Amino acid sequence: MKTKLTVTIDRDLLPRAKRYARERGMSLSEIIEGSLRQLSSKGETPSFSSRWRGQFEPARHDDARFEALARKYL
Repeated sequence: MKTKLTVTIDRDLLPRAKRYARERGMSLSEIIEGSLRQLSSKGETPSFSSRWRGQFEPARHDDARFEALARKYL
């Protein structure tokens, strides 16, 4: 279901925006709606842990770095 919305934009931008929409065979409303969908989906980034899950191998106990860190912190 669509809802009406009033948008205020720069006077010089309106003709260019209409021309842009017309060149693509779309309405200005479709252009604005698509842009808002794209912008709002960018904010839905995955969490840090989900982005890195499965990207690391467990440390091997015979690794010199593991031994050094174990001595320091364990």
